[in-house]
Amino acid sequence: MTSSAPTGTLGGALRLVDYWATVYRRTWRGSIVTSFVTPLLYVLAMGVLLGGFVEADAEVLEGATTYLAFVVPGMVAATTMTTVVGEVTYPVMAMVKWNKTYYSMTATPLAVPDIVLAHLGFVAFRVAVSAAVFLAVTAPFGVYESLPGVLAALVVQVLLGMAFAAPVYAFAAGLRDETAFALVFRLGMIPMFLFSGAFFPVANLDAPLEALARATPLWHGVDLTRMLVLGVPDWSMVLVHVGYLLALVALGWWWALRRLTRRLAQ
Repeated sequence: MTSSAPTGTLGGALRLVDYWATVYRRTWRGSIVTSFVTPLLYVLAMGVLLGGFVEADAEVLEGATTYLAFVVPGMVAATTMTTVVGEVTYPVMAMVKWNKTYYSMTATPLAVPDIVLAHLGFVAFRVAVSAAVFLAVTAPFGVYESLPGVLAALVVQVLLGMAFAAPVYAFAAGLRDETAFALVFRLGMIPMFLFSGAFFPVANLDAPLEALARATPLWHGVDLTRMLVLGVPDWSMVLVHVGYLLALVALGWWWALRRLTRRLAQ
């Protein structure tokens, strides 16, 4: 019996669930340190140890009553970024250039949108699992003020992850070699990790740097996550953050389809 062709992009992406499930079963152990242990050590070092020496009121710490409560939601969002960038740089390069897995997939009835949606869906799953574990493990520290806010923050991590995943995926899909990834890490991920509000309020920066920090997707994710878990949402800013991240997802998706289609045609 011959299998029918996928019906629609979602149908095509669902055909790849078995593939990505197999990938996860074979690689999940290696992701424990980068997705969970390392961020938790950051929380303990920066929030618990260093945080004991930081004295500031809630107004300075954007609604947080302690420095630990300030750092933890920032680290949740920053971990989402680092997890995503790791999943859509070298793995995408491998599937295009080294293993040529994408070429095998497009030799079937699957199309480029099916492949992109399936890969980004796997990244969303990775982000959801990582964020859920991180939020659960840090809950005993008493840094969360709102259970609905924590659940909403989990959804935000998926949105933030896709806001990073789609553009970086598009960038990686069209590259000839991996040398440009150094720019992604050194000029993109690391500066955002340090200066997008995860460890200190961006208002402490000089005005031009503060404006630049507020233009980054990580700042939007950090600020949105923090206000939700602390139970102090500014709904006008919530709409701004969500709209900004959704726009990045849409633009990244469009760019990813164009870049991967051109790359596979060469």
